[in-house]
Amino acid sequence: MSNILWLASYPKSGNTWVRAFLANLVANQAAPLSLAQLSSYCDDEARPDLYSEIAGRPSTELDITELCALRSEVHARIATSRAGTVFVKTHNMAGSVDDYPLHNMALTAGAIYVVRNPLDVAVSMTHHFGLTLDEAIQRLASDDVATLNDAMFVSQHLGSWSRHVQSWSNSDNAKILTIRYEDMLEKPLKWFGKIARLVGMDNDRSRVERAIQHASFKTLSSIERRDGFVEVSSKTERFFRAGSANQWREKFSREQVIRVIGDHREQMKRFGYLPAGF
Repeated sequence: MSNILWLASYPKSGNTWVRAFLANLVANQAAPLSLAQLSSYCDDEARPDLYSEIAGRPSTELDITELCALRSEVHARIATSRAGTVFVKTHNMAGSVDDYPLHNMALTAGAIYVVRNPLDVAVSMTHHFGLTLDEAIQRLASDDVATLNDAMFVSQHLGSWSRHVQSWSNSDNAKILTIRYEDMLEKPLKWFGKIARLVGMDNDRSRVERAIQHASFKTLSSIERRDGFVEVSSKTERFFRAGSANQWREKFSREQVIRVIGDHREQMKRFGYLPAGF
């Protein structure tokens, strides 16, 4: 059953935005869904309960290799959990760890991959993970980076920003749609319309427009202020902080910009992220 549609991104690149859009597109309600309702429409391959059930012990006791060894079975359980296409969030890069695939391709119908300027990703990481800007820059460049293994999510293998982007966006698979975060900001109807088309739900323009509005940063941040959000980091008060492009221009020194470009020039050039003069 090839019914998993991966909603993939490097952290802090717009994954929750896409999940909120798809959830509201499917729900098709007059009022926006609450943030707590997103999990009813989009699953998460890093759910600790699934790994704990299969391993027979708490997922927090498992190292990343042990977690990767369980992933294919976790994905199989997710795939059979509901009929039809299953939207599944992932921050894993596309590839494998110790010969264990990070995604069960036999169950994969396609993917939506969101890429964001690494300069802005770094700024967002400072708030969400409680890092300094230099620490965020170093993290973006490391091929060994994985997320924490805790009670909320199991570890996911990221690799560097460039490796992550290349691993997902270099595929010739027509069912893998790569979208820039900045394009979704600038032309939401065009790019969210492409997402709706990929999942076969683009025949009603008003429905797509309503889902875009229900998933707008203004709406999501308002809902978070009202209800809170379980995915907010302990390092910050809000998950939805700014949601804009080019925040880095007010935060980075020239030397820091040069470091990021030195680490990621090829992929930054490919996606139009090189600043003028660099």
